[in-house]
Amino acid sequence: MARQQKRSQRGDNSLTPERIIDAALRISDAEGDLDRLTVRRLATELGVGTMTLYSYFRSKEEILDGMADHVLGRMRLPAEPDADAAQALRTVGHAFLAMMREHPSVVRLFSTRITDSPTALRGAMEAVLRRLVDAGLPGPLAVRCYGFLITYAIGFASYQTPRPWGRLAADEGAEQRRQRSHFYAALPIEEFPLVVGLADEVTELPSDTQFEAGLEAYIDSTLRTLAGDDARA
Repeated sequence: MARQQKRSQRGDNSLTPERIIDAALRISDAEGDLDRLTVRRLATELGVGTMTLYSYFRSKEEILDGMADHVLGRMRLPAEPDADAAQALRTVGHAFLAMMREHPSVVRLFSTRITDSPTALRGAMEAVLRRLVDAGLPGPLAVRCYGFLITYAIGFASYQTPRPWGRLAADEGAEQRRQRSHFYAALPIEEFPLVVGLADEVTELPSDTQFEAGLEAYIDSTLRTLAGDDARA
């Protein structure tokens, strides 16, 4: 209470749209549920009144848009250039997944709203397309690759997030993986013969190894397409 009163005594002099968005991301990531992010809770977190927030954002919808723009606009790509198209595809695929993991709550944002701000378009579209084109992918193919990589990362992150045994390090998640494998193996074998027989493999579905397998399969397909286009040219 004392800390909240101290924040309130500052008034909104130190309040900025960026600070509001940072707090909104903190809350939604901690809860893992955007529905738990309310304007009232956000105002309490910042130590201001709800009407103060409405002087910066007209609605919760605008705050959600701001959260998506913030994350997309700050997507991080390595500074060093890629050696070839395959490496560029790996770089982008892993960058998209890292972005989803850093802010798991925004996965739902990306699948429910369109972000048209210049900041978002520069950070998560123009820069990514430039990366792919500079690595040797023709523009139209680079766009198709972009579409696959971002939707693949969104889908995989959505699947992995509620299954922590998939994303935890080997030592941290060993017990959870053992328990999950035991669950599959203990199913009635007459109903689930394949799941029971492949319990260990099924447990690995939300793992990074599974993500890598899908990414590499797509890279192989893309390189074959690129080689075919070169041969016909």
